[in-house]
Amino acid sequence: MAPPCAGPDFSPRQPSLHLPEGACDSHAHVIGPLAHYPLSDARIYTPMDCVAKDYLHMLSRIGVQRAVLVQPSVYGTDNRLLLDTLMQDPSQLRGVAVASEDVSLEELTRWHKAGVRGLRVNLVDRHDAGGSLPVAMLQALAQRIAPLGWHLELLAHVDAYPEQLMALRELAVPVVFGHLGYLTIGRGVNDSGFQALLQLLATGRAWVKLTGPYRLTNEPLPYAPCDEMVQALWAVAPERLVWGSDWPHVMLRGAMPNDADLADLIGRWLPESTQRQKVLVDNPAVLYDFTD
Repeated sequence: MAPPCAGPDFSPRQPSLHLPEGACDSHAHVIGPLAHYPLSDARIYTPMDCVAKDYLHMLSRIGVQRAVLVQPSVYGTDNRLLLDTLMQDPSQLRGVAVASEDVSLEELTRWHKAGVRGLRVNLVDRHDAGGSLPVAMLQALAQRIAPLGWHLELLAHVDAYPEQLMALRELAVPVVFGHLGYLTIGRGVNDSGFQALLQLLATGRAWVKLTGPYRLTNEPLPYAPCDEMVQALWAVAPERLVWGSDWPHVMLRGAMPNDADLADLIGRWLPESTQRQKVLVDNPAVLYDFTD
C-alpha cells in the first residue's frame, strides 16, 4: 500500500507581505474528491482530498489571483481532474499535464484549449532512469508539443545529471525545473549539478521554479540554505524565474508550513518590489500565456 500523506494547513493566514496585483502561484496540485477522481494504483503515496475549493481559498488569503495547476504523480496520465478544474476559471488558471509518449496532437490541442501550456516529466520517481537523462524521450515529447508553444517541466534532481543538463538546450521547447533544481538535501550552489543548471539557464533555454524549499533542506522555516540558491538563480536569469506554493505540500516529512509563511518567504528571497513584480507577475504571464 502507498503510505498516507499529510494534508496542508487548511486554515491559511494572511501573509505580512503584500503581493503585487496579478500575482501567480506557478506550482500547485489539486487532488480529489477521491470518490470522483480515483488515484492511480501505481502511486507511491496516498493523499487526502485537497480540492480546488480549498486551494482557491488559500490563494485568496495570501493575495494571489492566478495559478498554474500541475498534474500530480498520483493521477498518472489521467488528466481529467486537471482539465475539469481549469474549466472553472479559464482566464486565471493554467495547467501542466502528464502524457504518454504516443499522445496525439489532437488530444494535446484539446488540452491547449482548456488551458494546458506544458507537459511534466517526473524523473525522480522513475525506476528505469538508470542514472542517465532520457534525452531521446524528452526530444520526442518536445517535438510533439513545439507547435503549441508549450514547455517541458522536469521533476529532477539536477545533481544527478551534471554532465547531461546542457544537452537540453537542443530541445525544441524550453525546459522548466521545479524546486530550485531539486538538489539532494545537503548539497548547495557549488554542487556540479547546480552549476550545470546555472549554465543551462544562461543559454536562455531553461526556467526555474522557486518552490518547495522544505524539500532541499532539513532546516525549519525559513529554510535558510535555499537563500543562496535563489540569489544564484536570480543573478543568472531573473527573467526566467517563477514562484509557486507547492500546495498541498505532498510527502512533506517535516513540519507543515502555513501558506502565509511561504508567501512571506518571497520577501526574504526577493526584497525589492521590482523583483517580486517580475517573478510573480511578468514572468509567469510569458511562460503560461496569461493575457490581461
